[in-house]
Amino acid sequence: MTFVVAPPDRVRDQHDVCELAGSAEAAEYISAGSLVDGRVGRVGLEIEAHCIDLADPRRRPTWAQIGEVIADVGPLPGGGRITLEPGGAVELSGPPADGPLRAIRAMAADRAVLDAAFAGAGLGLLLLGADPLRPTERINPGPRYAAMERFFAASGTAEAGAAMMTATASVQVNLEAGPAAGWAERVRLAHALGPTMIAIAANSPLLAGRFTGWASTRQQVWGRLDSARCGPVLGASGLDPATDWARYALKAPVMLVLPDATPVEDWVPFADWAERRVLLGDRPPTTADLEYHLTTLFPPVRPRGWVEIRYLDAVPDALWPAVVFTLTALLDDPRAAGVAEVVAPVADAWDTAARLGLRDRRLHESAVACIRMVLDLAPPDLAESMSLLADSVERGRCPADDFADAAVRVGVAPAAVALAQGDS
Repeated sequence: MTFVVAPPDRVRDQHDVCELAGSAEAAEYISAGSLVDGRVGRVGLEIEAHCIDLADPRRRPTWAQIGEVIADVGPLPGGGRITLEPGGAVELSGPPADGPLRAIRAMAADRAVLDAAFAGAGLGLLLLGADPLRPTERINPGPRYAAMERFFAASGTAEAGAAMMTATASVQVNLEAGPAAGWAERVRLAHALGPTMIAIAANSPLLAGRFTGWASTRQQVWGRLDSARCGPVLGASGLDPATDWARYALKAPVMLVLPDATPVEDWVPFADWAERRVLLGDRPPTTADLEYHLTTLFPPVRPRGWVEIRYLDAVPDALWPAVVFTLTALLDDPRAAGVAEVVAPVADAWDTAARLGLRDRRLHESAVACIRMVLDLAPPDLAESMSLLADSVERGRCPADDFADAAVRVGVAPAAVALAQGDS
Protein backbone atom coordinates (compact mmCIF):
# COMPACT_ATOMS: atom_id res chain seq x y z
CA MET A 1 0.00 0.00 0.00
CA THR A 2 1.38 3.39 -0.93
CA PHE A 3 0.76 5.38 2.20
CA VAL A 4 2.97 8.42 1.83
CA VAL A 5 5.00 9.98 -0.94
CA ALA A 6 8.65 9.01 -0.60
CA PRO A 7 11.35 11.69 -0.43
CA PRO A 8 12.64 12.58 -3.91
CA ASP A 9 16.09 11.07 -3.28
CA ARG A 10 14.59 7.62 -2.71
CA VAL A 11 15.03 5.08 -5.49
CA ARG A 12 11.72 3.82 -6.87
CA ASP A 13 12.31 2.65 -10.44
CA GLN A 14 14.97 0.90 -12.44
CA HIS A 15 16.28 4.12 -14.02
CA ASP A 16 17.41 5.35 -10.58
CA VAL A 17 19.12 2.14 -9.45
CA CYS A 18 22.72 2.62 -8.40
CA GLU A 19 25.41 0.54 -6.75
CA LEU A 20 25.85 1.06 -3.02
CA ALA A 21 29.29 2.26 -1.97
CA GLY A 22 29.13 0.46 1.38
CA SER A 23 27.13 -0.16 4.54
CA ALA A 24 27.28 3.50 5.59
CA GLU A 25 25.53 4.57 2.40
CA ALA A 26 23.03 1.72 2.82
CA ALA A 27 22.30 2.84 6.40
CA GLU A 28 21.74 6.42 5.25
CA TYR A 29 19.40 5.22 2.51
CA ILE A 30 17.37 3.10 4.93
CA SER A 31 17.16 5.84 7.54
CA ALA A 32 16.02 8.43 5.01
CA GLY A 33 12.98 6.38 4.04
CA SER A 34 12.12 4.79 7.37
CA LEU A 35 9.56 7.36 8.53
CA VAL A 36 8.14 10.49 6.91
CA ASP A 37 7.49 13.66 8.88
CA GLY A 38 3.82 14.66 8.80
CA ARG A 39 0.58 14.83 10.65
CA VAL A 40 -1.11 11.98 12.48
CA GLY A 41 -4.52 10.89 11.27
CA ARG A 42 -4.59 8.72 8.17
CA VAL A 43 -5.19 5.01 8.62
CA GLY A 44 -4.70 2.11 6.23
CA LEU A 45 -5.92 -1.44 6.81
CA GLU A 46 -4.98 -4.83 5.42
CA ILE A 47 -6.94 -7.97 6.29
CA GLU A 48 -5.96 -11.52 5.37
CA ALA A 49 -8.40 -14.44 5.36
CA HIS A 50 -7.92 -18.16 4.70
CA CYS A 51 -9.85 -19.38 1.67
CA ILE A 52 -11.78 -22.60 2.36
CA ASP A 53 -14.15 -24.83 0.40
CA LEU A 54 -17.44 -24.57 2.29
CA ALA A 55 -18.49 -28.07 1.22
CA ASP A 56 -15.12 -29.65 2.01
CA PRO A 57 -13.20 -27.33 4.35
CA ARG A 58 -10.24 -29.69 4.64
CA ARG A 59 -9.55 -29.25 0.93
CA ARG A 60 -7.38 -26.32 -0.14
CA PRO A 61 -8.87 -24.56 -3.19
CA THR A 62 -6.48 -24.39 -6.11
CA TRP A 63 -4.59 -21.29 -7.21
CA ALA A 64 -6.61 -21.22 -10.44
CA GLN A 65 -9.93 -21.56 -8.62
CA ILE A 66 -9.20 -18.66 -6.29
CA GLY A 67 -7.85 -16.59 -9.17
CA GLU A 68 -11.05 -17.10 -11.17
CA VAL A 69 -13.16 -15.70 -8.35
CA ILE A 70 -10.94 -12.66 -7.97
CA ALA A 71 -10.87 -12.05 -11.71
CA ASP A 72 -14.65 -11.63 -11.68
CA VAL A 73 -14.61 -9.06 -8.87
CA GLY A 74 -14.81 -5.56 -10.29
CA PRO A 75 -13.54 -2.37 -8.68
CA LEU A 76 -14.30 -2.48 -4.97
CA PRO A 77 -16.45 0.28 -3.42
CA GLY A 78 -13.84 1.15 -0.80
CA GLY A 79 -10.95 1.19 -3.25
CA GLY A 80 -9.27 -1.91 -1.87
CA ARG A 81 -6.77 -4.10 -3.71
CA ILE A 82 -6.84 -7.93 -3.65
CA THR A 83 -3.71 -10.05 -3.51
CA LEU A 84 -3.05 -13.71 -2.73
CA GLU A 85 -0.71 -15.18 -0.16
CA PRO A 86 1.41 -18.30 -0.79
CA GLY A 87 -1.12 -20.70 0.71
CA GLY A 88 -4.09 -19.11 -1.04
CA ALA A 89 -5.10 -16.72 1.73
CA VAL A 90 -6.80 -13.64 0.32
CA GLU A 91 -5.46 -10.26 1.38
CA LEU A 92 -7.54 -7.11 1.04
CA SER A 93 -5.52 -3.88 1.26
CA GLY A 94 -7.41 -0.63 1.65
CA PRO A 95 -6.18 2.82 0.63
CA PRO A 96 -5.25 5.27 3.40
CA ALA A 97 -8.27 7.09 4.82
CA ASP A 98 -8.73 10.07 7.09
CA GLY A 99 -9.22 8.45 10.46
CA PRO A 100 -10.12 4.94 11.59
CA LEU A 101 -13.87 5.19 10.97
CA ARG A 102 -13.48 5.93 7.25
CA ALA A 103 -10.88 3.20 6.90
CA ILE A 104 -13.14 0.71 8.68
CA ARG A 105 -16.19 1.64 6.60
CA ALA A 106 -14.26 1.23 3.35
CA MET A 107 -12.77 -2.09 4.41
CA ALA A 108 -16.16 -3.42 5.57
CA ALA A 109 -17.76 -2.49 2.25
CA ASP A 110 -14.99 -4.19 0.29
CA ARG A 111 -15.10 -7.29 2.46
CA ALA A 112 -18.86 -7.62 1.93
CA VAL A 113 -18.35 -7.65 -1.84
CA LEU A 114 -15.49 -10.11 -1.60
CA ASP A 115 -17.35 -12.45 0.76
CA ALA A 116 -20.32 -12.53 -1.61
CA ALA A 117 -18.11 -13.29 -4.61
CA PHE A 118 -16.41 -16.21 -2.86
CA ALA A 119 -19.67 -17.53 -1.44
CA GLY A 120 -21.09 -17.59 -4.96
CA ALA A 121 -18.27 -19.96 -5.90
CA GLY A 122 -18.86 -22.18 -2.87
CA LEU A 123 -15.87 -20.78 -1.02
CA GLY A 124 -15.52 -18.90 2.25
CA LEU A 125 -13.05 -16.44 3.74
CA LEU A 126 -12.05 -17.53 7.22
CA LEU A 127 -10.91 -14.86 9.67
CA LEU A 128 -8.59 -16.76 12.01
CA GLY A 129 -4.97 -16.07 12.81
CA ALA A 130 -3.95 -19.60 11.76
CA ASP A 131 -5.46 -22.20 9.44
CA PRO A 132 -7.20 -24.59 11.86
CA LEU A 133 -7.64 -27.49 9.46
CA ARG A 134 -5.16 -28.01 6.66
CA PRO A 135 -1.47 -28.90 6.61
CA THR A 136 0.83 -26.22 5.27
CA GLU A 137 1.00 -26.14 1.49
CA ARG A 138 2.21 -23.48 -0.93
CA ILE A 139 0.00 -23.04 -3.99
CA ASN A 140 1.33 -19.66 -5.14
CA PRO A 141 3.62 -20.56 -8.07
CA GLY A 142 5.67 -17.36 -7.83
CA PRO A 143 9.48 -17.78 -7.72
CA ARG A 144 9.75 -15.50 -4.65
CA TYR A 145 7.88 -17.97 -2.46
CA ALA A 146 9.65 -21.05 -3.81
CA ALA A 147 12.92 -19.31 -3.02
CA MET A 148 11.70 -18.38 0.46
CA GLU A 149 11.00 -22.05 1.14
CA ARG A 150 14.60 -22.88 0.23
CA PHE A 151 15.91 -20.09 2.45
CA PHE A 152 13.89 -21.24 5.45
CA ALA A 153 14.98 -24.84 4.91
CA ALA A 154 18.64 -23.81 4.78
CA SER A 155 18.28 -21.71 7.94
CA GLY A 156 16.71 -24.58 9.91
CA THR A 157 13.23 -23.02 10.12
CA ALA A 158 11.49 -24.87 7.30
CA GLU A 159 8.43 -25.85 9.36
CA ALA A 160 7.88 -22.41 10.87
CA GLY A 161 8.61 -20.72 7.54
CA ALA A 162 6.04 -22.86 5.74
CA ALA A 163 3.45 -22.17 8.43
CA MET A 164 4.16 -18.43 8.34
CA MET A 165 3.77 -18.25 4.56
CA THR A 166 0.79 -20.55 4.08
CA ALA A 167 -1.16 -20.84 7.33
CA THR A 168 -1.24 -17.46 9.09
CA ALA A 169 -3.48 -14.42 8.62
CA SER A 170 -3.58 -11.01 10.24
CA VAL A 171 -5.24 -7.64 10.54
CA GLN A 172 -2.58 -5.07 9.75
CA VAL A 173 -2.92 -1.43 10.78
CA ASN A 174 -0.88 1.27 9.03
CA LEU A 175 -0.58 4.67 10.68
CA GLU A 176 1.18 7.86 9.71
CA ALA A 177 4.56 8.34 11.35
CA GLY A 178 3.52 11.75 12.65
CA PRO A 179 5.81 14.68 13.48
CA ALA A 180 9.49 13.73 13.56
CA ALA A 181 9.89 15.06 17.09
CA GLY A 182 7.51 12.37 18.34
CA TRP A 183 8.79 9.38 16.36
CA ALA A 184 10.70 7.75 19.20
CA GLU A 185 7.81 7.92 21.62
CA ARG A 186 5.36 6.77 18.95
CA VAL A 187 7.38 3.74 17.89
CA ARG A 188 8.10 2.78 21.50
CA LEU A 189 4.39 2.90 22.27
CA ALA A 190 3.52 0.82 19.19
CA HIS A 191 5.89 -1.85 20.50
CA ALA A 192 4.76 -1.54 24.12
CA LEU A 193 1.13 -2.04 23.08
CA GLY A 194 2.05 -5.27 21.29
CA PRO A 195 1.53 -7.84 24.06
CA THR A 196 -1.72 -6.26 25.29
CA MET A 197 -3.16 -6.05 21.78
CA ILE A 198 -1.98 -9.57 20.94
CA ALA A 199 -3.84 -10.85 24.01
CA ILE A 200 -6.99 -8.90 23.09
CA ALA A 201 -6.98 -10.14 19.48
CA ALA A 202 -5.54 -13.65 19.94
CA ASN A 203 -7.52 -15.86 17.56
CA SER A 204 -5.56 -18.91 16.52
CA PRO A 205 -5.84 -21.79 18.98
CA LEU A 206 -5.43 -24.48 16.31
CA LEU A 207 -3.06 -25.22 13.45
CA ALA A 208 -3.45 -28.03 10.91
CA GLY A 209 -6.27 -29.69 12.86
CA ARG A 210 -4.61 -29.66 16.28
CA PHE A 211 -4.93 -27.52 19.39
CA THR A 212 -1.50 -26.01 19.98
CA GLY A 213 -1.93 -24.77 23.56
CA TRP A 214 -1.44 -21.17 22.38
CA ALA A 215 -4.13 -18.52 22.12
CA SER A 216 -2.22 -16.96 19.22
CA THR A 217 -0.53 -19.75 17.32
CA ARG A 218 0.15 -17.20 14.62
CA GLN A 219 2.39 -15.28 17.01
CA GLN A 220 4.02 -18.51 18.13
CA VAL A 221 4.87 -19.35 14.51
CA TRP A 222 6.41 -15.94 13.88
CA GLY A 223 8.36 -16.26 17.11
CA ARG A 224 9.99 -19.47 15.87
CA LEU A 225 11.56 -17.65 12.91
CA ASP A 226 14.90 -15.94 13.31
CA SER A 227 14.72 -12.80 15.42
CA ALA A 228 17.09 -10.99 13.05
CA ARG A 229 14.28 -10.99 10.51
CA CYS A 230 11.10 -11.20 12.58
CA GLY A 231 11.99 -9.83 16.02
CA PRO A 232 11.24 -6.29 17.21
CA VAL A 233 13.19 -3.46 15.58
CA LEU A 234 13.38 -1.31 18.68
CA GLY A 235 16.94 -0.67 19.85
CA ALA A 236 18.15 -0.60 23.43
CA SER A 237 17.35 3.08 23.90
CA GLY A 238 14.58 3.45 21.34
CA LEU A 239 15.58 7.09 20.90
CA ASP A 240 16.06 7.01 17.13
CA PRO A 241 13.73 4.68 15.20
CA ALA A 242 15.36 5.50 11.85
CA THR A 243 18.78 4.43 13.11
CA ASP A 244 17.28 1.36 14.80
CA TRP A 245 15.67 0.30 11.52
CA ALA A 246 18.87 0.81 9.56
CA ARG A 247 20.88 -1.20 12.07
CA TYR A 248 18.27 -3.98 12.08
CA ALA A 249 18.11 -4.18 8.27
CA LEU A 250 21.89 -4.26 7.84
CA LYS A 251 22.29 -7.05 10.40
CA ALA A 252 19.48 -9.15 8.90
CA PRO A 253 20.58 -11.93 6.56
CA VAL A 254 19.86 -11.55 2.86
CA MET A 255 17.07 -13.90 1.86
CA LEU A 256 16.77 -13.46 -1.91
CA VAL A 257 18.82 -11.87 -4.70
CA LEU A 258 17.47 -10.14 -7.78
CA PRO A 259 16.61 -10.50 -10.60
CA ASP A 260 15.27 -14.04 -10.15
CA ALA A 261 14.69 -14.17 -6.37
CA THR A 262 17.63 -16.55 -5.96
CA PRO A 263 17.70 -17.81 -2.36
CA VAL A 264 20.78 -17.18 -0.24
CA GLU A 265 21.40 -20.40 1.65
CA ASP A 266 24.23 -19.07 3.83
CA TRP A 267 23.88 -16.48 6.60
CA VAL A 268 24.96 -13.23 4.92
CA PRO A 269 24.01 -9.99 6.70
CA PHE A 270 23.25 -7.24 4.21
CA ALA A 271 26.12 -5.22 5.70
CA ASP A 272 28.57 -7.94 4.63
CA TRP A 273 27.28 -7.74 1.07
CA ALA A 274 27.42 -3.95 1.07
CA GLU A 275 31.02 -4.03 2.36
CA ARG A 276 32.00 -6.58 -0.34
CA ARG A 277 32.94 -9.18 2.24
CA VAL A 278 30.63 -11.46 0.25
CA LEU A 279 29.44 -10.95 -3.32
CA LEU A 280 25.96 -12.31 -3.99
CA GLY A 281 25.15 -12.91 -7.63
CA ASP A 282 28.85 -12.15 -8.26
CA ARG A 283 28.27 -8.44 -7.75
CA PRO A 284 27.89 -5.72 -5.10
CA PRO A 285 24.37 -4.70 -4.03
CA THR A 286 22.36 -1.90 -5.55
CA THR A 287 19.65 0.30 -4.12
CA ALA A 288 17.13 -2.03 -5.80
CA ASP A 289 18.63 -4.96 -3.90
CA LEU A 290 18.31 -3.00 -0.67
CA GLU A 291 14.67 -2.11 -1.37
CA TYR A 292 13.95 -5.77 -2.05
CA HIS A 293 15.79 -6.84 1.10
CA LEU A 294 13.55 -4.55 3.17
CA THR A 295 10.46 -6.36 1.83
CA THR A 296 11.79 -9.63 3.29
CA LEU A 297 11.98 -8.29 6.86
CA PHE A 298 8.93 -8.96 9.01
CA PRO A 299 9.20 -7.30 12.44
CA PRO A 300 6.01 -6.79 14.47
CA VAL A 301 6.29 -3.00 13.92
CA ARG A 302 7.87 -2.06 10.59
CA PRO A 303 8.80 1.49 9.50
CA ARG A 304 7.88 1.92 5.84
CA GLY A 305 7.53 5.68 5.71
CA TRP A 306 4.53 5.04 7.93
CA VAL A 307 4.23 2.77 11.00
CA GLU A 308 3.11 -0.70 9.92
CA ILE A 309 1.69 -2.72 12.83
CA ARG A 310 1.76 -6.43 12.05
CA TYR A 311 1.12 -8.27 15.33
CA LEU A 312 -2.68 -8.73 15.29
CA ASP A 313 -4.38 -12.03 14.45
CA ALA A 314 -7.19 -11.94 11.93
CA VAL A 315 -10.43 -11.69 13.94
CA PRO A 316 -14.12 -12.04 12.97
CA ASP A 317 -16.05 -9.29 11.22
CA ALA A 318 -17.94 -8.48 14.40
CA LEU A 319 -14.71 -7.64 16.23
CA TRP A 320 -12.02 -6.38 13.86
CA PRO A 321 -13.53 -2.85 13.61
CA ALA A 322 -13.28 -2.52 17.41
CA VAL A 323 -9.77 -3.95 17.50
CA VAL A 324 -8.65 -1.53 14.79
CA PHE A 325 -10.28 1.44 16.49
CA THR A 326 -8.82 0.53 19.87
CA LEU A 327 -5.26 0.28 18.57
CA THR A 328 -5.57 3.43 16.47
CA ALA A 329 -7.10 5.49 19.28
CA LEU A 330 -4.45 4.37 21.76
CA LEU A 331 -1.75 5.58 19.37
CA ASP A 332 -3.39 8.57 17.68
CA ASP A 333 -5.95 10.10 20.02
CA PRO A 334 -4.49 12.55 22.58
CA ARG A 335 -7.43 11.76 24.86
CA ALA A 336 -5.86 8.34 25.41
CA ALA A 337 -2.90 9.90 27.18
CA GLY A 338 -1.43 7.70 29.88
CA VAL A 339 -1.64 4.45 27.92
CA ALA A 340 2.14 4.02 28.01
CA GLU A 341 2.01 3.74 31.79
CA VAL A 342 -0.91 1.30 31.61
CA VAL A 343 0.86 -1.17 29.30
CA ALA A 344 4.38 -0.74 30.70
CA PRO A 345 4.18 -3.71 33.14
CA VAL A 346 3.51 -6.11 30.23
CA ALA A 347 5.38 -4.32 27.43
CA ASP A 348 7.80 -7.26 27.01
CA ALA A 349 5.34 -10.12 27.57
CA TRP A 350 5.11 -11.14 23.91
CA ASP A 351 5.24 -14.91 24.43
CA THR A 352 2.96 -14.83 27.46
CA ALA A 353 0.37 -12.87 25.47
CA ALA A 354 0.53 -15.33 22.59
CA ARG A 355 0.36 -18.38 24.83
CA LEU A 356 -2.21 -17.33 27.42
CA GLY A 357 -4.08 -14.39 25.91
CA LEU A 358 -6.19 -12.69 28.55
CA ARG A 359 -5.84 -15.59 31.00
CA ASP A 360 -2.72 -13.85 32.26
CA ARG A 361 -3.72 -11.54 35.12
CA ARG A 362 -1.42 -8.65 34.23
CA LEU A 363 -2.36 -8.73 30.56
CA HIS A 364 -6.03 -8.84 31.48
CA GLU A 365 -5.64 -5.79 33.71
CA SER A 366 -3.81 -3.92 30.96
CA ALA A 367 -6.41 -4.89 28.35
CA VAL A 368 -9.34 -3.82 30.52
CA ALA A 369 -7.71 -0.46 31.22
CA CYS A 370 -6.99 0.11 27.52
CA ILE A 371 -10.54 -0.74 26.44
CA ARG A 372 -12.05 1.50 29.12
CA MET A 373 -9.75 4.31 27.99
CA VAL A 374 -11.09 4.29 24.42
CA LEU A 375 -14.65 2.99 24.81
CA ASP A 376 -16.25 6.43 25.06
CA LEU A 377 -14.11 7.74 22.18
CA ALA A 378 -15.66 5.40 19.62
CA PRO A 379 -18.19 6.84 17.15
CA PRO A 380 -21.77 5.52 17.19
CA ASP A 381 -21.12 3.42 14.06
CA LEU A 382 -18.75 1.26 16.08
CA ALA A 383 -20.84 1.00 19.25
CA GLU A 384 -21.92 -2.61 18.66
CA SER A 385 -18.44 -3.87 17.80
CA MET A 386 -16.88 -1.97 20.71
CA SER A 387 -19.50 -3.33 23.11
CA LEU A 388 -18.77 -6.91 22.00
CA LEU A 389 -15.04 -6.41 22.41
CA ALA A 390 -15.36 -4.66 25.76
CA ASP A 391 -17.59 -7.42 27.13
CA SER A 392 -15.19 -10.10 25.94
CA VAL A 393 -12.18 -8.34 27.44
CA GLU A 394 -13.92 -7.70 30.76
CA ARG A 395 -14.66 -11.43 31.01
CA GLY A 396 -11.04 -12.28 30.20
CA ARG A 397 -11.86 -13.91 26.90
CA CYS A 398 -10.19 -13.46 23.52
CA PRO A 399 -11.59 -14.58 20.14
CA ALA A 400 -9.53 -17.78 20.36
CA ASP A 401 -11.65 -18.89 23.30
CA ASP A 402 -14.85 -18.56 21.28
CA PHE A 403 -13.49 -20.52 18.33
CA ALA A 404 -11.99 -23.18 20.58
CA ASP A 405 -15.35 -23.62 22.34
CA ALA A 406 -17.13 -23.96 19.00
CA ALA A 407 -14.55 -26.45 17.73
CA VAL A 408 -14.99 -28.62 20.81
CA ARG A 409 -18.78 -28.34 20.65
CA VAL A 410 -19.39 -29.09 16.94
CA GLY A 411 -16.00 -30.04 15.51
CA VAL A 412 -13.23 -28.02 13.91
CA ALA A 413 -14.48 -28.20 10.33
CA PRO A 414 -18.09 -27.22 11.10
CA ALA A 415 -16.85 -24.40 13.34
CA ALA A 416 -14.63 -23.10 10.56
CA VAL A 417 -17.45 -23.19 8.02
CA ALA A 418 -19.81 -21.41 10.40
CA LEU A 419 -17.25 -18.67 11.04
CA ALA A 420 -16.54 -18.25 7.32
CA GLN A 421 -20.29 -17.87 6.72
CA GLY A 422 -20.62 -15.29 9.45
CA ASP A 423 -22.60 -17.50 11.80
CA SER A 424 -22.08 -17.23 15.56
